[in-house]
Amino acid sequence: MKKCILTILACILCLSIQAQTLLGAWENTKSTVDGQQLKNVVVFSEGHQVSTWFNANTGAFVSTNGGGWSLNGNLITETVEFDSKTPSRVGSQVSFEIELSENALQIKGMDTVWNRIDEGGPGNLAGAWLMSGRKRNGEFQNRNTDQPRKTMKILSGTRFQWIAYNTETQQFMATGGGTYTTIDGKYTENIEFFSRDNSRVGASLQFDFKVKDGDWHHSGFSSKGDPLYEVWSLRNQ
Repeated sequence: MKKCILTILACILCLSIQAQTLLGAWENTKSTVDGQQLKNVVVFSEGHQVSTWFNANTGAFVSTNGGGWSLNGNLITETVEFDSKTPSRVGSQVSFEIELSENALQIKGMDTVWNRIDEGGPGNLAGAWLMSGRKRNGEFQNRNTDQPRKTMKILSGTRFQWIAYNTETQQFMATGGGTYTTIDGKYTENIEFFSRDNSRVGASLQFDFKVKDGDWHHSGFSSKGDPLYEVWSLRNQ
């Protein structure tokens, strides 16, 4: 009888976790390294996630990692596609148990708690996107999204992050991210970290955007002032 009750309780716990959703953005602001207060932001989209650390006060980039993920009960399994700090992890899988409530996420056995930022709203572009085309010198160029060299952008309802990496060579190239809005056909990025240039932190960039035939068309000017037209396609694997 006791064993039966424990089994039922375990099933209820699994159903409770599955009823909650990891989708959206989470943050922890209580980590410190060498006296620096760090912010760790984690974004979960359907099938893909990214976790990034940066200085909470200056925006100085520290590290990022991410890739695919799946959840079975309270066990999350991540497949590493990029890791700026430990590239040798690319291609590996890691599994751990989580404790999930409506507004808090915790890895079982750890004290760190991530608080929910959003559940995928109100922005209109939540998901994991791969750059699939761009205009250069007025000429449109398609880009093969199946190749190892990828530029991925993961968005929740309020957070964005792009990452350039190569799964074959395990190389991490660059990343940047922060908050975003989509209002009246305008997509606005507010940069909170940029791995190549800390001076970009605090900048806001506005672009025209539309979703056409499932693809995100994105046009305007880059942070360097160069004309920009990009097409992004939702990841399906």
